[in-house]
Amino acid sequence: MRLPSRPQRPGRPRPHRPALVAVPVGTVVAIVAIDLATGPDIHLGPLLVAAPALTAAFGGARLTAVMGALALAAQIMLGFVFGRATTPDHLAQTGALFLATVLIVAFRIVHERHEQELDQARLVADVAQKVLLRPLPPRIGPLSIASVYVAAEAEALIGGDLYAAVRARHGTRVLIGDVRGKGLTAVGDAALLLGAFRAAAHRFPPLARLVAHLQNTVYWDVEGVDDEGDGAGESFVTAAVLEIPDDEPVVHLISCGHPPPLLVRDGEVLTLTVSEPALPLGLAGDVSEDDYRAESFAYRPGDLLLLYTDGVVEARDADGLFYPLARRLATWRESEPHRLVERIHQDLLAHAGGSLDDDVALVAVGRGR
Repeated sequence: MRLPSRPQRPGRPRPHRPALVAVPVGTVVAIVAIDLATGPDIHLGPLLVAAPALTAAFGGARLTAVMGALALAAQIMLGFVFGRATTPDHLAQTGALFLATVLIVAFRIVHERHEQELDQARLVADVAQKVLLRPLPPRIGPLSIASVYVAAEAEALIGGDLYAAVRARHGTRVLIGDVRGKGLTAVGDAALLLGAFRAAAHRFPPLARLVAHLQNTVYWDVEGVDDEGDGAGESFVTAAVLEIPDDEPVVHLISCGHPPPLLVRDGEVLTLTVSEPALPLGLAGDVSEDDYRAESFAYRPGDLLLLYTDGVVEARDADGLFYPLARRLATWRESEPHRLVERIHQDLLAHAGGSLDDDVALVAVGRGR
């Protein structure tokens, strides 16, 4: 899984490069040199406030205060050089420079506290992502697997898209889903479904029974919230649940309103469309395994299976055109899962102009020859 870099530990000062420190120091030196060269009739001392202001853009409060003190020392020195250290004009300029430095340092202190709080929130989100969307192993049974997740909301690391893979007896179960909506409600629904899947899938119940369990889990959770008058009872989850036996060249699939998986075989892209898709999870009421039927598709050694959420195929370019996922797969001829998901990820961002309007999840599963 593609994970964001770990945020800095809260309270840790942000590093600054020595080359940046030379900028405010050079500014002070330049102002003093020009002031000395132009003589006593031109006063450039007020420009010294640029030193702490520039420092605050990259340094901490302590470094900003040091640069402010350097600027004040330069201002006082100029006063003595030109014999105006005790004049009202010079005293007013020095006082104004001191006050401006204090305000800049105070602003930097407040900004650092805000950064610490934001770092803490990012750290919590990083941990939450790893708990919810556990990194998929590069190999599970006879399968190689890779995934990418990108949250659409700014500064978010997790959202409503989800995936999981569970090793069961003589096979592997894979889930991919997309929770309706965004924000914390979507994250909560994703956590609920992932927990239910992981708890039940490894016991290897029939695939139809597993999907019925997932449907009832979502349905009764939504019903309970709606009974409390929270207005959240409209939630549902589109999902595809797959079973890949170790000793059979097939994949069994139940689709609950989810975009169909794509199968890449010898440069050809096949769409695994079920004849009787089920309703999204949470909409079908209290059901039993008799309400679902798994459909089987050939999945041979050397084939590459791609699962994705609708954020991929609904991403638009500047002209409003949807992302042509199947056409890209046929053109690229990629055979390694990790290379495929990374290539789709980069190409998708380029297609959408660098930002996405919806969460995106990709899972590629390869069966070795």
